[in-house]
Amino acid sequence: MDALKNHLQAIYPLTDEAWTDMQSIWVPVNHKRKEILTAAGETEKYLYWVIDGVQRGYHLHLDKEATVVFTYARSFSGIIDSFLLQQPSRYYLETLTASRFLRTSYRQMETLRRKHPCLAEMMYRSLCMVCAGTLERQIELMVYSAEEKFRTLLTRSPHILQLVPHKYLASYLGIDATTFSKLLGTVKLS
Repeated sequence: MDALKNHLQAIYPLTDEAWTDMQSIWVPVNHKRKEILTAAGETEKYLYWVIDGVQRGYHLHLDKEATVVFTYARSFSGIIDSFLLQQPSRYYLETLTASRFLRTSYRQMETLRRKHPCLAEMMYRSLCMVCAGTLERQIELMVYSAEEKFRTLLTRSPHILQLVPHKYLASYLGIDATTFSKLLGTVKLS
């Protein structure tokens, strides 16, 4: 709970009452490796705070998967657009490793958002940061070379090579697995 509190407070200061209410809505849950937590077509019911484990969000089009996001310890997880809009997801959320979470429901989070202005502001600021990161990632995908994408990923998240299978990292970068393997062997970060 301390890690969650610190994370939230870094985004926007919460009142003691808001934090007391906020910490009361989270329940611990565990999931095994390779479990689908949310499938395309389902509405995301939960917001997760990752205690440990690695998850990925991906889209499936015909026989091709596109990894959209990875989540891991000390971050939120879930299909955020489906959760916030309460509409069917276009994405899957799966555990890549056994994972432990704190989890809350849409109804509980929405009740607190309406009750505490500081929580509404914290959520707004979080969404602004997500939007900025998404736009930055779009530029990377659209104009960066394979090597630039690879270097950017390793600069931003150097630990990711040990956490996520390389085939999913290649998908995330929008490059084929062969190119990813070549980059792994040749690119050195200074």
